[in-house]
Amino acid sequence: MNYTRAVSVSRFILVILCIALVLSIAVCGVDSWGLGGIFESGTIRLGLDLSGGSIITYSADTEDTGETLAKGMDGILESMRTRLDAQGLTEANVYLVGDNMITLEIPSITDPNEAVETFGAAAVLTFRDADGNVFLEGKDVVEAEAGYYSSDSGVAQWVVSLELTDEGAEKFAAATKQAAINKTSIYTYMDDEIISTASVASKYAAEGITGGKAEISGNFTRESAGALAGNINAGALQYNLKLEELRAVGPTLGEKSLETSLKAGAVGLLLVVLFMILYYRVPGLMASIALCAYTGLFMLALSVTQANLTLPGIAGIILSIGMAVDANVIIFTRIKEEIGLGKTVKSAIKTGFAKALSAIIDGNVTTLIAAAVLYWRGSGTVKGFATTLAIGIVLSMFTALFVTKFVLNALYDLGFTDKKFYGTKKEKKAINFLGKRNVCFIISLVMIGAGVAGMVMNKSSIGGAFNYGLDFKGGTSTSVTFNEDMSLERISSEVVPVVEGVTKSADTQTQKVAGTTEVIIKTRTLSVEERQALDAALVENFGVDESKIVAESISGAISAEMKSDAIVATVIATIFMLLYIWVRFKNIRFAASAVIALVHDVLVVVACYALAKWSVGSTAIACLLTIVGYSINATIVIFDRIRENLKLQGPRADLKEVVNESITQTFTRSINTSLTTFVMVLVLFVMGVSSIREFALPLMAGIICGTYSSVCLTGALWYVLTTRKGKKAAEKSGK
Repeated sequence: MNYTRAVSVSRFILVILCIALVLSIAVCGVDSWGLGGIFESGTIRLGLDLSGGSIITYSADTEDTGETLAKGMDGILESMRTRLDAQGLTEANVYLVGDNMITLEIPSITDPNEAVETFGAAAVLTFRDADGNVFLEGKDVVEAEAGYYSSDSGVAQWVVSLELTDEGAEKFAAATKQAAINKTSIYTYMDDEIISTASVASKYAAEGITGGKAEISGNFTRESAGALAGNINAGALQYNLKLEELRAVGPTLGEKSLETSLKAGAVGLLLVVLFMILYYRVPGLMASIALCAYTGLFMLALSVTQANLTLPGIAGIILSIGMAVDANVIIFTRIKEEIGLGKTVKSAIKTGFAKALSAIIDGNVTTLIAAAVLYWRGSGTVKGFATTLAIGIVLSMFTALFVTKFVLNALYDLGFTDKKFYGTKKEKKAINFLGKRNVCFIISLVMIGAGVAGMVMNKSSIGGAFNYGLDFKGGTSTSVTFNEDMSLERISSEVVPVVEGVTKSADTQTQKVAGTTEVIIKTRTLSVEERQALDAALVENFGVDESKIVAESISGAISAEMKSDAIVATVIATIFMLLYIWVRFKNIRFAASAVIALVHDVLVVVACYALAKWSVGSTAIACLLTIVGYSINATIVIFDRIRENLKLQGPRADLKEVVNESITQTFTRSINTSLTTFVMVLVLFVMGVSSIREFALPLMAGIICGTYSSVCLTGALWYVLTTRKGKKAAEKSGK
C-alpha cells in the first residue's frame, strides 16, 4: 500500500478543512457557533420571514385622487422596488396601504432609523448627457407612457413616450441636438442608477428633438416598457413622501421557525448520512464526510456573500443538497458496476469517477444555467432562490469531484482494498419500461386535465383559478394592541384560529412589533361586516381595547412585473437548457424530450395547487423553480446513460432495448436520490411550523412527479420522437 500518498492526500484534505474552519471562525466569530448561533449572530443575513426587520410607512403629500393618484402611486412603487434591488435588498416587500400610503418591509435591519438611512426617501429622476451633466429633472416631465406602436424607425414595437413641460422641451431639444452632433447617448438616472440609455438619430443634429414629445425605443417588452414609464412617472410626479411610521417587526414565520427548520435540516442530514453509509458502505461514509464539508462551506459562502436567506432560499439549499447526494450516488453506482464487471477496486474507483463525470457536469451545468438566468431576469425572492441554488451547485460539484475522490483514494491507500467495503452491482435484466409508455402518457394527461378542471371549478367557487395568497392579491392588514406581550407561537395557537374563524381562510400572516404588545395580522380582503366581526371576536376573546384595532387595505407585495419576471426568466432558462442539451448530446430530440418532461412536471404540480387549493404565493414560485432544477438534473442522468449505450452498441442498436437498459441501469440512482431528497423535505414537513409545512408539501409532490417523469416519460418521449423520425425518413426514401 502507498502510505506516502495516503499521508500526503490526508494532509491536503486536513489543510483544506482547517482553512475552511479558520475562515468560518474569522467571518462568523467563535461565539456564533452552535445550532442557530451563526444565524442569530447576524453573520448570515436572514429575510423577513425568518428574522424580521423594519417597517417604514410613507404617505404621499398630494391632492390627486382617483386614477391619477393610483397611477402616481404605482409609479412610486416601481421606483422603490428598483432602488431596493439596486441596493441588494431584493427580499424587501413594498406594497400600498390605503390610497396614498406605501409600506416598505426591509429584512435584516432591525433598527428602523438605520433602515430609513439605508433606503432614504423618494427617488430623484434626472436626465444626463454623456459627460454626466444633468439637463432635465423630474419636474420637467409631464408624463411617461408605455405603448405599442411605430417608432421613428417605422417598426411596431414597445416604446416609452415622453411629454415634457415647455421649459423641459427647450432643455431637451438643446441636449438632444448636441447628442446627435456628437453621436453620444442620453442617460436616464434614478438617483445614481442608470435605468435607461438612448441614442439620438443623426437627423436631429439640426434642431434636436422639439415639440416637447419624444420616444424611447429599444428591445422593450410590455413589462420593461411599463416599468421604465413607471419609474419616470415616479420621479416626474414629484410627490413629497412624508414619513409616517417606523417599526421593528419579528419574523412572519414565527420566532421558532428558524430553530425548527435547522433542527429538521440536521435530522434530515443525519438520516441521509445513515442511509449513504448503510447502502454504499465505505464510499457512503466518505460521501457523508464530503457532505458535512459541503454544509460547512455553504454556510461560509452565505456569510461571505451576505445573501439574504429566506424560505425560498431554503428550497435552493434543499435542492443543492439533493444534487450533492446525487453526484455521489452516480459515482458510487458506477464504482459498484465496475467491480461487478470484475475490475479491481482501484481500477473501479478510477473508472467510476471518469464515467460519472459527464452526467454530473451536464446535470449541474443545466441547473446552473437556470440559476444564472433566474438571477439575471428574476426579482425579489426569485433572486434569493437563484443565489442559494448557484452557490450550492458549485460547492456540490467541488465536494463530490474533489473531496470525495481524495478521501476515497486515501482510504484505499490506507488498506481498505477489499471489494466487500464497496459493494458489487451485477447486471440486471432490463425492465420493459417502454412497454407501459402509453399508460404513462395517459396517466400524465389525466393528471394535467384534472388540474385544468380544478382551475375551472376554482374560478366559479373562489373567483380565481388558484387560491392566491396575500403576496399576490393583497388583503387587509389589522394592527392590534394586546393587553400583554404574546409570543408568535401563542399568537399562532390562540389568535390565528379566532381570525380564521371569521375569515374562513387559512391564509393568515402575523408579525410582532418589537418593543410593544402590538401585532400585525394580515388576511384576505375583508368586508366592512367582516372587519367589525373580527374586532368583536378579538375584544371578546382577548379583552382588547377596540379603539386600539386599526385596519387598512393593502396591495400585494408581488407586483405584476415580479410575476412576469419569474415567468420570463423560467422560459429563457428553459430555452438555454434546451440549447445546452442539444449541443452536448448532439441531438435535438434529447433536448425536446427533456423540456417536455420539465413542462409536464410543472403542470402536474400546478394541478396539485389547483385541486388541493394550496395557497399560491412567493413560496409557490420557489417551489416550481426547485422542481424545474430537480427534474432536469434527473433527466440528464438517464440521457447520459442512453448516449453511452448507443456508442457502445453502435448504429445497429435496438433503440427499445437501449432505452429500457439505460433506465434500468440508472433506476437505483433515481430512487436513491429521490429518497434522500424526499427525506430532507419530509422531515421539514413533520418538524416545521405550519407555513413551512405549506411549503414542503408541494415540494414533496414535485419530487415524486420528477422521479416519475424521469423514469417513465423522458426515455419514452425520446424513443417516440426518434422512431417517428426514422419512420418518416423510411417513408420518404420509399417514395
